[in-house]
Amino acid sequence: MGIRSFFAKPLAARVVKKYRLSQEQAFERQDYWLKQMVAKAEKTLFGRGHSFAKIKNYLDYRSNVPIFEYEDIKPYIDEAVAGKEDILWPGKPAYFAKTSGTTSGVKYIPISSESMPFHIIAARDALLHYVHYSGNASFLDRKLIFLSGSPEMSETNGVPTGRLSGIVNHHVPGYLRGNQMPSYKTNCIEDWEQKLEAIVQETISKRMGLISGIPPWVQMYFDRLEELSGQKIGDLFPDFQVFVTGGVNFEPYREKLMASIGREIDVVETYPASEGFIAFQDSSGEPGLLLNVDGGIFFEFVPTDTYFGANPVRLSLTEVSLGVNYALLLTTNAGLWSYSIGDTVKFVSLNPYRIVVTGRIKHFISAFGEHVIAEEVEKALAAGLAACPEARVVEFTVAPQVAPASGLPYHEWLVEFSSPPASLEAFQQAVDASMCAQNIYYRDLITGSILQPLVLTSLPSGAFISYMKSQGKLGGQNKVPRLSNDRALAEGVLRT
Repeated sequence: MGIRSFFAKPLAARVVKKYRLSQEQAFERQDYWLKQMVAKAEKTLFGRGHSFAKIKNYLDYRSNVPIFEYEDIKPYIDEAVAGKEDILWPGKPAYFAKTSGTTSGVKYIPISSESMPFHIIAARDALLHYVHYSGNASFLDRKLIFLSGSPEMSETNGVPTGRLSGIVNHHVPGYLRGNQMPSYKTNCIEDWEQKLEAIVQETISKRMGLISGIPPWVQMYFDRLEELSGQKIGDLFPDFQVFVTGGVNFEPYREKLMASIGREIDVVETYPASEGFIAFQDSSGEPGLLLNVDGGIFFEFVPTDTYFGANPVRLSLTEVSLGVNYALLLTTNAGLWSYSIGDTVKFVSLNPYRIVVTGRIKHFISAFGEHVIAEEVEKALAAGLAACPEARVVEFTVAPQVAPASGLPYHEWLVEFSSPPASLEAFQQAVDASMCAQNIYYRDLITGSILQPLVLTSLPSGAFISYMKSQGKLGGQNKVPRLSNDRALAEGVLRT
């Protein structure tokens, strides 16, 4: 047993105890964070403009602060980007996390000196929860790889600016530095394909214990390793024990990744965002991710059926229910206020508070009023794979076809298989049956002959990688949207 794994177990026990207490006191911790952040930002431009000095409780806060999407808060962020102080949070941000939005172009998300530690602490504590419930800490004595964006940063009027994963790279605890891969030099390569090749060459002969990254880009890494070595990943890396993932629902990727590994390994799911570390998997035996109620974030939840209305319903943690689809709002100790990050979640447990991510509030199909969401299409895909267990899916997306050349409109599923089903028709029928069972509006459109059953288009190998490359979004934290309410993404994929 190495020194890291030796000390990890008692530390894990203390961390788990701390989180259990914070869950028992979830309302008090959320109230603390809201009041603390409002008081801290009272004299900022935003705080003065929204009467923070008069806010005494959540009802006051909700009355004074509307819901903000990025375009709404952008005038304040532009001031901070211009180098002005005390705009959203006292002083200047410690960093800007630079992201590419689908509607707003480049986004600059502020990270403060107060918020930065919580990104690191939550990531650490996700692994320590795994150590506690599994009893396994030996992976910490092996090499650890984090497939992330470049840690190189630019400067925006004195504020270091880069991708969140690159910023976090600068804060990896010293006790893990000696095990961390890839090298700093390799991690700074901007071109994903060149970077991938360098990572493969650096790691192919190492004793990897943990691999972390977004599933489609990890799959590219695995494919290249397998091509060069002629071995399954689990044989090439016999000490590989833990896969850490985040950013997307892991289930659509699970089967193919495990097939590449050649054996089942433990998976730790996380829910990080540039705006804050929202949740992580705290137990292998329970569904959902533990909400980070004591991590510098105050959470609000908007039932999705009210989100686009004139008066969206806003709920604190004290008011949520199981099984309701909510748009997620964050108030953070980096100066974001009732900020809609665009994700939707459902609670699967209220004791403790565990959530599942169900999709994106603006990623849906409702060309005919059906309002299909990501959770539904991911479950439907799973039904197709259950009906055709020989099939393996690399990636997929769904878009409406409103005006086909002939026949009724339909939903088009663009699917890239690494191993196709023996019968595409059987796969398609299983997926469509699942969609009808889950979404009564979709079913009624089918039975009412408004829509025909979905049409599945099988894409050639590498289609999604080619598309993402054409968009300058290959690798890193980039993800393929599951759903679009128009044909732009679908036509882009079909053209590549």
